[in-house]
Amino acid sequence: MSLTAFLLGAIMVLVTLLDAFEVVLLPRPVRRQVRLNRYFFKFTWDIWARCARLWPVGRRREDFLGVYGPLSMVMLFGLWAASLIIGFGLMQWALHGLVAGRATGIDALVGDIIISGDAFFTLGYGDNVPSHWVARLLVILEAGTGFAFIALTIGYLPVLYQHFTRRDLQLIEFSARAGSPPTAAALLVWHVHGGSEELERWLRDWEIWASDLIESNAVYPMLAFYRSQHEGHSWLGSLAVVMDVCTLLIAGADDARRQQATATFTALRRVLDEASESLRVAPVREVSARRLDLASLQLLTPTIRRILPGWHDDAIASSAIWQLRRTYEPRLEGLATYLLLDLPDWIDPEAPTERFGRDVIVRQLTQGRQD
Repeated sequence: MSLTAFLLGAIMVLVTLLDAFEVVLLPRPVRRQVRLNRYFFKFTWDIWARCARLWPVGRRREDFLGVYGPLSMVMLFGLWAASLIIGFGLMQWALHGLVAGRATGIDALVGDIIISGDAFFTLGYGDNVPSHWVARLLVILEAGTGFAFIALTIGYLPVLYQHFTRRDLQLIEFSARAGSPPTAAALLVWHVHGGSEELERWLRDWEIWASDLIESNAVYPMLAFYRSQHEGHSWLGSLAVVMDVCTLLIAGADDARRQQATATFTALRRVLDEASESLRVAPVREVSARRLDLASLQLLTPTIRRILPGWHDDAIASSAIWQLRRTYEPRLEGLATYLLLDLPDWIDPEAPTERFGRDVIVRQLTQGRQD
């Protein structure tokens, strides 16, 4: 019984330390499926999302979902600490039975777990000193582990929030260009006056953003649960709009204008792959939303041709658009369903034809809204 308890405690400690090392210190994705934090996020998010669905879609529901990201990290740190304390407590309890010959009842186990917490947080009460050198060595080991755990926890959160800030900072500029809610049509209208060169430079910035997001989603998959602080926008919705624009450019632009759109599209699609792999979210079998029909494409054509006069909207281009959408929309909708995020449409039929006319801009700025 004592040997079994010691082995169980040792396994708890080793598994927890391995999980914390992979999350906090290891600068690369971990592909192993059996991980403590993966089960933790799956279990807690399923409960949180189920509770969120009790509210109708709106601000109250978004506020509730926005709490999960930061709170889940606090709960994960608490889970690690509790697991280490109980694991070391089991090992101390087993050692007292194997070496010291002390009673090993439930009361003794509870007492050893409390003493383990004392050692882990380095409180130093000193009211219980182990008599055997092995038990004393275990206390020293736990105190060092607790000190390192607290230090790493303090240092980890700023790094996590730095990645979150870099991800969200891009959405400030995006919301002004793509509208709220954002659409590919609104984004194209913005770039009409800047021309194709301005659009390519803008897509280059989003290629860099995607490269940073690939690293973030691979190493810090919990960032996917952090909601954007900009109402009406999300990292996934912004990614969808930019991919939609890249799809249109790749399908109908001349060869010389496809290069940057192709690079940005490739980087953004890899973000989807990394996020889906990290969260273990399967793509949907049938794409049921965000349908781009022929009528919508015809509405977009005049705007695109003001940016790219040689843009094609023939049957070959339409077929290419459909093929490209099939490579990313199943994963896009799978993630949106799992994370309870809304995906933007390609075109907003209620938006004004000219978003940047004087009267439209004055109304937007004075009413504090984006049409």
